[in-house]
Amino acid sequence: MKNIKISLRSLLAVLIFTSVSISVKSQEQKKEETISIKTSAVCGECKDRIESAMAFEKGVKAVNLDVKTKMATITYKTSKTDPDKLRTAITKIGYDADDKVADSKAYEKLPACCKKGNETH
Repeated sequence: MKNIKISLRSLLAVLIFTSVSISVKSQEQKKEETISIKTSAVCGECKDRIESAMAFEKGVKAVNLDVKTKMATITYKTSKTDPDKLRTAITKIGYDADDKVADSKAYEKLPACCKKGNETH
């Protein structure tokens, strides 16, 4: 009888530990945040280019660029990426991202309509 109680207590302890571990791990994996980044996008082509490229960035769950406001709203997993990496990814596409200036080589590859100084169209 004493051995059965010890076995049941051990089993209960293992089950509780496993349950807590799984719960904590799933909460960490599901942690998502949304950030808005000001870009230098000016047209629908810019929108398509940024949304398509950012969709392939590690940890990015959703991307939406509002051409009128030039704001990219990005939902991402905090365990996979961070705001600075997201801004850098946008600059590598050829666009400014908040205070980060576009990568010059990527910027030169943009079509003329996507260059800075063009009006939103």
